[in-house]
Amino acid sequence: MLLCDAAEEAGGKLYILGGGWSVLQHPNLPTPMALAIMISVPWDQSNTRHTIAVRLVTEDGDDVDQGGGAIRVDGEIEVGRPPGIKPGTPLDAPVVLKFGPLVLDAGGYVWELEIDDAPVARTPFRVLGER
Repeated sequence: MLLCDAAEEAGGKLYILGGGWSVLQHPNLPTPMALAIMISVPWDQSNTRHTIAVRLVTEDGDDVDQGGGAIRVDGEIEVGRPPGIKPGTPLDAPVVLKFGPLVLDAGGYVWELEIDDAPVARTPFRVLGER
């Protein structure tokens, strides 16, 4: 899971702009951001629906609220087996989630990803205070 300025998914690939950052220089400014996520689905879990949940929390684990409730996305993925693929091959499931622009106070934050209610990835970042 990669934090980036913008991302798109097309043809099973992730196209990423400004990816891999972990520090925002200025608090309280509207900032668009995206998560580029590549999920590797085990062969025996293909053709099965899986729930995914992504949420933004503070470094203390509290939900981040932008006035309309917690910043959270819930959904499902299901990856089918393409014809001719070797049995046992893991299958890619690229996912792009776009957020914002978000207005965040100075402090630490974490994007958390769960698949089937199990935590699988965390991407922390920090918003620096005014100098």
